[in-house]
Amino acid sequence: PNFDSELYPFIRLEEKFKKMGINMFLPTMEQFEERHKVNLNKFGEKYGIHVPKSKNIHDQNGIREISSDFKFPVLVKGKFYDAYVAYNTDQINTYYNKISAKWGLPIIIQEFIHGTEFNITGLGDGHGNTVAAVPMRKQYITDKGKAWGGISISDKRMLALTDKFISQTKWRGGFELELMKNKENEFYLLEINPRMPAWIYLSVGVGQNIPEALVNLAMGEEVKPFKDYTVGKMFVRYAWDMIVDISEFQTISSYGEL
Repeated sequence: PNFDSELYPFIRLEEKFKKMGINMFLPTMEQFEERHKVNLNKFGEKYGIHVPKSKNIHDQNGIREISSDFKFPVLVKGKFYDAYVAYNTDQINTYYNKISAKWGLPIIIQEFIHGTEFNITGLGDGHGNTVAAVPMRKQYITDKGKAWGGISISDKRMLALTDKFISQTKWRGGFELELMKNKENEFYLLEINPRMPAWIYLSVGVGQNIPEALVNLAMGEEVKPFKDYTVGKMFVRYAWDMIVDISEFQTISSYGEL
């Protein structure tokens, strides 16, 4: 599974897949539910981690109270995907309709933290041990806030936060932590993505092959924790034009394979 919304059925069916000879290494259902955006406030309180203030909106009546509960701008997020910055209640209404039509309810209103964006991808063994952890700073960001370029960095506080997250939750599998460092140099945990990010190849480039380690864990093999990684390695995503015959395009569009 590559998307958050796909994880739920795969987690439920993991034992059935195992009987068929298909091994996976995924978070438990409790871990998956606990780290949801709608539960982030409770998660922060439980584990002593700074998180932005947030509120779940189940209908448009709740939007009226936002101006008294939050300072603008705010982030308007879907429970699975999409996030927009809103500067007034009219924009919240627009994004509420747009996101709820696509991903359903609730919609999450989150405090906007001003600062610098960081991400860290890693791997937990399910027993509270950190197998891998690679932090990076976003260099280029898309209009949806996705990293289009980033650089591996050395930050002991980010690594300590990751160790705390894994040890306390006993996280099983790959993950990505989205962080924001504010003007007071405090890290806020914005989101926990329960799978490897699109930029996971950077981990391979800096010396921690997280995908390979995850496969080995799924196969029941012993995996020793990575001890270090290369700082200052950068990734840049690019588009590549492919020239194909129209018949091949029609085939893959219709059947999903050639």
